[in-house]
Amino acid sequence: MHFTQVASPSAMPRDKLSPMPLTYLVSLHRSGCDVMKAPIATHVLPAHASFDSGELVIAGISATELAKKFGTPAFIIDEGDFNARARAFNTALKNAMGDRAGHCYYAAKAFISVEVAKWVNAAGLSLDVCTGGELEVALAAGFPPSRIEFHGNNKSVQEISRAIDVGVSHIVADSEIEIERINEIAGKRGVKQKILIRITPGVEAHTHQYIATAHEDVKFGFSIASGAAMKALSLAKSSANIEVAGVHFHIGSQITGLEGFDLAIARTIEFLAEVKQEISEELAELVIGGGFAIAYLDTDQTIDAKQVIEHLAGIVKEECAKAGLAVPLLSIEPGRAIVGPTTVTLYEVGTVKSVELEQGSRNYIAVDGGMSDNIRTSLYDAQYSVALANRISTSSTRASRVVGKHCESGDIIIRDCELPADIQPGDLLVTPATGAYGRSMASNYNHLPRPPVIAVRDGRARVIVRRENYSDLLSLEVASEVASEE
Repeated sequence: MHFTQVASPSAMPRDKLSPMPLTYLVSLHRSGCDVMKAPIATHVLPAHASFDSGELVIAGISATELAKKFGTPAFIIDEGDFNARARAFNTALKNAMGDRAGHCYYAAKAFISVEVAKWVNAAGLSLDVCTGGELEVALAAGFPPSRIEFHGNNKSVQEISRAIDVGVSHIVADSEIEIERINEIAGKRGVKQKILIRITPGVEAHTHQYIATAHEDVKFGFSIASGAAMKALSLAKSSANIEVAGVHFHIGSQITGLEGFDLAIARTIEFLAEVKQEISEELAELVIGGGFAIAYLDTDQTIDAKQVIEHLAGIVKEECAKAGLAVPLLSIEPGRAIVGPTTVTLYEVGTVKSVELEQGSRNYIAVDGGMSDNIRTSLYDAQYSVALANRISTSSTRASRVVGKHCESGDIIIRDCELPADIQPGDLLVTPATGAYGRSMASNYNHLPRPPVIAVRDGRARVIVRRENYSDLLSLEVASEVASEE
């Protein structure tokens, strides 16, 4: 079975833009498998996943084998797919920008572990971290600090100190207080720290829509329109222990259309032209963030790294030519687009309950995980695909809702779906596209241990993040000594 990426219409040349009909999506799906038989469309699954006689197989290992060996719930990551996606973005940036290619930063917030950081390093990517904890994971993996960018809107003195001490390449400054902190800490160490000024260009993009505003009511960055960005730049330029390398923006997430990027780039280049007039200097670097979409449902569109980066690089070059500026080093920050599609979550069914509704009924299928391993449905009303993963069912389907085991009515993984009516305790369910913000946002709600992450490749499986146990949870407790009453 082939992995087929579905290009966003916005990734196509502007003179060929048109809505992508569902029939086109289906025809692409059929290149990998028969969508009438496959429970989940090919382009939603990891590259090396398929259904064989009704059972999910990833990298040559069946869901039943994985569940038996590692238990459930479990995140299963297709290592080969991760590496291919990471290299695709890195190669696309280098090919599109040539000697003006900056860094292809993997956004660690999507999911990071010591092993994944090693994969990122081996693929030649750089790393974007946004907390001291993510930085420590990178350092534990031996990741070169010279290829680490430190993000975050409220970096503590300790985090900034550690970042400068280990020699991270860039710190993204998000407030005037941070600029002052960086300058003071770098000065005490006798170094000059390279920073990027995070700006907000007045564009907010999610899925295929974007909103252009004059002023921004967000916690991140400095507004161009209000003058805050120029003020922050002036402060940083006057700071003796700071080198202003360039600017950074990030306009949203799960973006399928590129019009929002186009506008954000245009406004940013216009700002860079104003900077040149103000300080008689051109800034050398531009980071345009990430947020590139993936497919969660079979009707979702996803993007092709080569087409998207070529398009965005073209816009940067075009706008720089208009403004009379040299083309800056261009960097990107894909996270979800790399790790998201590579991972599935396996669950075991615990109970099935039929609930009568005003019109018909619905099966509530409870699994052994829930909002503690996938908070996105509850938090963002996110939608996922789901399928029976361990056998073929000849039963008709029923309206179903897949729920977790937590003491919370909002503990829902799949709100509305059709699943076989004969699903029973012990069956396995799979939800694909859980690599981004699944394990990384997992919690211990109700003191449930977090699931493991299992890497699969070429018929082999190994634990890269082990399952937590009750001893792990109890290890944080500090018992007080209570004097006994006599």
